[in-house]
Amino acid sequence: MAALASSSSSLLFSLPSLSFSPHPPRLSLFLSLPQSSPSLSFSLSISSSSSPSFLVKPRCTPHSASSSFTVNAAAAAENKKVLIVNANSGGHAVIGFYFAKELLTSGHSVTVLTVGEEGSDKMKKPPFTRFSEIVSGGGKTVWGDPGDVGKVVGGEEFHVVLDNNGKDLDAVRPVADWAKSTGVKQFLFISSAGIYKPTDEPPHVEGDVVKADAGHVGVEKYISEIFDNWASFRPQYMIGSGNNKDCEEWFFDRIVRGRPVPIPGSGMQLTNISHVRDLSSMLTQAVENPTAASGNIFNCVSDRAVTLDGMVRLCAKVAGREVTIVHYDPKTVGVDAKKAFPFRNMHFYAEPRAAKEILGWNGTTNLPEDLKERFEEYVKIGRDKKPMEFPIDDKILESLKVPVAV
Repeated sequence: MAALASSSSSLLFSLPSLSFSPHPPRLSLFLSLPQSSPSLSFSLSISSSSSPSFLVKPRCTPHSASSSFTVNAAAAAENKKVLIVNANSGGHAVIGFYFAKELLTSGHSVTVLTVGEEGSDKMKKPPFTRFSEIVSGGGKTVWGDPGDVGKVVGGEEFHVVLDNNGKDLDAVRPVADWAKSTGVKQFLFISSAGIYKPTDEPPHVEGDVVKADAGHVGVEKYISEIFDNWASFRPQYMIGSGNNKDCEEWFFDRIVRGRPVPIPGSGMQLTNISHVRDLSSMLTQAVENPTAASGNIFNCVSDRAVTLDGMVRLCAKVAGREVTIVHYDPKTVGVDAKKAFPFRNMHFYAEPRAAKEILGWNGTTNLPEDLKERFEEYVKIGRDKKPMEFPIDDKILESLKVPVAV
């Protein structure tokens, strides 16, 4: 995809390599011009590589500098064989599920390798209980040890590998080394926005200082050294059907039971909560624009922040309930903030600048609307009626002398 606008803009056409696909690429061109266009001349340069690129630069006469036109060119990506090495628990597991479905919809071939055994208790939870959706869409699901990935996939070869499992080099190296040895053309890694060091100037953007000892950092360094084409994605908090890690549910659990919602600190801390479809769309754009994505780190997040108090109010609104928010200091109360609350007790949000600028990606997360869907599912599965106890909440509320309705 490319855009041409004003005298300083450039238009880049990239033709995908055809070495893995018998299908020729399809090019569609969309052109819009103002009614009165300036006089333009163009220079054309062609670079030779395995994926030829044509760079067109417009030159406007001085009197027409304020006029502009836009050209959007999109080449349909070649069909690719993609292997997703997927975690068997935690918030990241749902990323692989959504990514697989989006790839299949886009015409790619997908195999999902989930860590562990198909018959394990972990597979009785979403998103694994919905893997039939991947199979019915033409995808393949297998289970096993990523350390023996070649054997698990039966010697099959892939164009792209996404590691959505490992959190350190010990876990990812076997997958990366196998991918390198089998000629994988693009290696993608799900990292974490949690590796950024706290900053006085939020939001976190790509290039900000990271924690050198973080396991994800070691992985990013390693894949950058052994692959010609690689990219890393740093997600934050996410919502979406099939997620097996509580996010919005934590708030719903308290709101529907008429309990005060304890929020650490002032409640004005900013965070980022993305719908997982945005994460999968960003990954898919990287697969379909490998040259642009290569060698880049992307904050895999939505483009809006929300305050902690704001999240409470949004959840209460979709639930149709009144809510009482109680603020507390974890140290004063004597509780571990990590156990008492699902988010960080500080400003913690990243911005997806690189994805917008490099991939032309745009987010679709709309918390007020997305939370409606999530609450409907919350009620549908009967979680609103499930007996629950809140011992940590009770300790906080008792310390603050806040009554709780029985």
